[in-house]
Amino acid sequence: MSDTYLAIFLGDRNGARRREWDALPDDERRRREAEGIAGWKAWVERNQAALVQMGGPLGKTKRISADGIADVSNALGAFTMVRAESHEAAARLFEGHPHFTIFPGDAVEVMPVLPIPGA
Repeated sequence: MSDTYLAIFLGDRNGARRREWDALPDDERRRREAEGIAGWKAWVERNQAALVQMGGPLGKTKRISADGIADVSNALGAFTMVRAESHEAAARLFEGHPHFTIFPGDAVEVMPVLPIPGA
């Protein structure tokens, strides 16, 4: 099993949490944004040893298939990569993360990065 894990930060841009966030008065939203950024930085400091790649926010998505290229929307908001002793340990790194405790994000999904078969 891998010791490297990809974490995907998810959020529904049309969901209730996001609508509530967008409805906040500007000064309250700015206060919460500052609190969230401080919380995120504190999370990075606490977990610095586990970070493989900081990652970052994700922009608009294009889907490429046999049908061509199309603009699509999904819930993917950001990513990071961590190293942990197990899948469970990697997941525990994100418990109480500011993505969903302060910001209007919905969840973080964590999955192992597996070796390429036959490589």
